[in-house]
Amino acid sequence: MDLTLVSNEVVVESQLSETQDAKRQKVLEYIRSLKTIEDAIEPYAEQKRELKAEFKEQGWLSGDEISLAVKAYRMLKADQDIDELVEMFNFLRGDK
Repeated sequence: MDLTLVSNEVVVESQLSETQDAKRQKVLEYIRSLKTIEDAIEPYAEQKRELKAEFKEQGWLSGDEISLAVKAYRMLKADQDIDELVEMFNFLRGDK
């Protein structure tokens, strides 16, 4: 039996295991950090839900109006071209 081959295979397996462990640790670190951020954001998300509910309950805006207003706001904020959106919408709808 070639001991060099066995030794090399053990080293390779050990390196793979160490690489996998390092990757696993980074995944866990990412998830922990993400959870911390999401937990911190949750009160604001709840405020957004309450704001939407209040405007609907008061009859000031419908759910559709709120949704469209938010979409328009995000497009303006991102400086997106409305004409490109309309073109894509028409394309997806099958218009010529």
